[in-house]
Amino acid sequence: MEWSEALAELKDNLTNENLVKHCIAVEAGMEELAEYFDKDLKKWGLAGLLHDIDYDETKDDPEQHSLLGAEMLEDLGLDEDIVYAVKVHNEVHDLPRRSKLDKALYAVDPLTGLIVAATLIHPDKELDAVDVEFVMNRFEESSFAKGADRDQIKSCSELGLGLEEFIDLVLAGMQSKSDELGL
Repeated sequence: MEWSEALAELKDNLTNENLVKHCIAVEAGMEELAEYFDKDLKKWGLAGLLHDIDYDETKDDPEQHSLLGAEMLEDLGLDEDIVYAVKVHNEVHDLPRRSKLDKALYAVDPLTGLIVAATLIHPDKELDAVDVEFVMNRFEESSFAKGADRDQIKSCSELGLGLEEFIDLVLAGMQSKSDELGL
């Protein structure tokens, strides 16, 4: 599936523009990690872009979130490893995250929300002005961006990455798409 097709599918299924931007942010972080780990950039990017494709249908039923998304992606003919990574990014299902792709998507998802929240309180309100130290300071504030699960973000250690290095990579990916993210 080409990027333009994937984005069209995403926009056909998600009505909230901020959620579409979240998916683009996750895509950006996943692509940066794919490059770092010398993995398939397109595959990792598609997993990030499409990970919440079912959210409009499942937002009130977390038990179905990502299961329906995985089915949708399977029906679209995406590779099994993308489908599985999307399925296991929701910890409610208690499915094992086996591959680097699975583990990366799980850790990147909440980190992008933390980075966006940090950007919005930064004096410049621009991604390019945010650095790792600024994000780390917000990470340490448990009352800040409560929806960004710190333990889930710290699971980056399963990828062999330290927290600051992980934040640096995902932030760099997001900064490369700051125009698309409106930040």
